[in-house]
Amino acid sequence: MKEPTADYRGFTFYTISVSTNYHKLLFLFTFAQTKTPHLTMASKLIAPSMLAADFGNLQRDTEMVNKSDADWFHIDVMDGHFVPNISYGMPIIAAIKKHATKPLDVHLMIEKPERYIEEFAKVGADIITVHHESTVHLHRTLRQIKDAGCKAGVVLNITTPVSVLEDILPECYMVLLMSINPGFGGQKFEDVTYQRVKKLRKMIDEQGLDTKIEIDGGVTDKNIEKLVKAGADVFVAGSHVFKSENQKDAIKNLKALANG
Repeated sequence: MKEPTADYRGFTFYTISVSTNYHKLLFLFTFAQTKTPHLTMASKLIAPSMLAADFGNLQRDTEMVNKSDADWFHIDVMDGHFVPNISYGMPIIAAIKKHATKPLDVHLMIEKPERYIEEFAKVGADIITVHHESTVHLHRTLRQIKDAGCKAGVVLNITTPVSVLEDILPECYMVLLMSINPGFGGQKFEDVTYQRVKKLRKMIDEQGLDTKIEIDGGVTDKNIEKLVKAGADVFVAGSHVFKSENQKDAIKNLKALANG
């Protein structure tokens, strides 16, 4: 008989009892099952950025990610105010969700994201990350994301010190470090990111947390191994994937390098 015994950090724990007539022994097994499939894995994760997809063939590109070695869909939402670009909103996310078989990692590059958390959750977000620089009451916003049923994360722009996260880290499923200036895809990776990852990894480890570190911007097969060594866990890749001749092979190669 399987009965849930506890909930912790997005996992449901079960205890199974099995009796055997032969030896008259009782075995107890406890295992964890994630409430949201695919969100927690031991391996390093790849999240293709749909901002670089072909919007005229969105279903095709969504199906490609489904069939690839990718782990998540990365969805960049831009409002033209917080960043100097406009991308897409709820209808496009809902369209991707309709066909996606993997979690949606929704990165809100918008001012006052707390105004729209519930709406993004309703259209299919599994993870929602908000910029430290975009909301006055960050703690409240992270709790709002969790209350909406999503994993909550914080994003830091490239010039924001990682030290600002010291007190909020326990609330974070993930921290996304921008490795470019946010707003446009295809930019060159900034090398200062390596030291930022190391500092953040040290902070997470010192607090005894399992917070993931995600990198967004300029991730390629040339820098992903160094990012892994620095302590990163999740890698957003847009242009490197969608501009490749064989997109699934590009994802497969990134996954192999990250987990080599």
